[in-house]
Amino acid sequence: MSDLIGIIGGSGLYDIPGLKNVENIAMDTPFGKQSDDYIQGELSGRRVVFLPRHGKGHKITPSELNFRANIYGFKKLGAGCIISVSAVGSLRQEIKPLDICIPDQFIDRTKDRACTFFGEGAVAHIGFADPLCNNLSAILYHAGRDVGACIHNGGTYLCMEGPQFSTRAESMLYRRWGADIIGMTNLTEAKLAREAEICYSTIALATDYDVWHEEEEDVTTETIIQNLLKNVETAKKIISEAIKNIPEKIDCACRQALKDSIITAPDAIPEDTKQKLDLIIGKYM
Repeated sequence: MSDLIGIIGGSGLYDIPGLKNVENIAMDTPFGKQSDDYIQGELSGRRVVFLPRHGKGHKITPSELNFRANIYGFKKLGAGCIISVSAVGSLRQEIKPLDICIPDQFIDRTKDRACTFFGEGAVAHIGFADPLCNNLSAILYHAGRDVGACIHNGGTYLCMEGPQFSTRAESMLYRRWGADIIGMTNLTEAKLAREAEICYSTIALATDYDVWHEEEEDVTTETIIQNLLKNVETAKKIISEAIKNIPEKIDCACRQALKDSIITAPDAIPEDTKQKLDLIIGKYM
């Protein structure tokens, strides 16, 4: 059986048109409840599972998201990769509103988020120098080119806490740091996907110029939503095109990220923790 393709829909993307044989899946995880039911089906001849990141109706803030439950659920369902769709602000003149970016790096400005499956007697240190899957990102970029999107290959995504937007001073600072786009969610997902040995990449939808751009109006929710709805249609086309080129059995370094990364000796890990993490670490125990 081919690997399942996971899709996380961000702001504005709450469903995937064209899904066939649709099934809603609710589950409990050792880390609590996910954002909403998973929606499993077939798209372009492939098995896919979709999750609205903020729940149907957009009712969960970035800080409230149960990232661990969301990613754990994809792992349990058999996802080999996850395509994330996310609204972002642009920190670069050349990344215009309505453009799309496939980032390859992150800067972390979040606070107090649960961003690892480990703890409670089990320690692991995954490699995260290249935090997004190069193979999946290349597929998404070429799919974007094929559907005619104005798409940028590579870039640094600064992940802020939110839900407030940046101050002008912060926006200027992030530009000096070399960040290209800014959002509130994807870094935490990427960390957990890597621990779960799932390939992960982002389709970042630029909706505005944040607040650094003196010649543009300051970012507003109304502007973001208007641009987002336009961008989401392009993202759907990219996903449909990309799915055709994702291998049925994914062979990637991401799929062995935990190999040699678990520091704690197996016999030193408490039994309760082993059971809790069995889906993640079982093959190495």
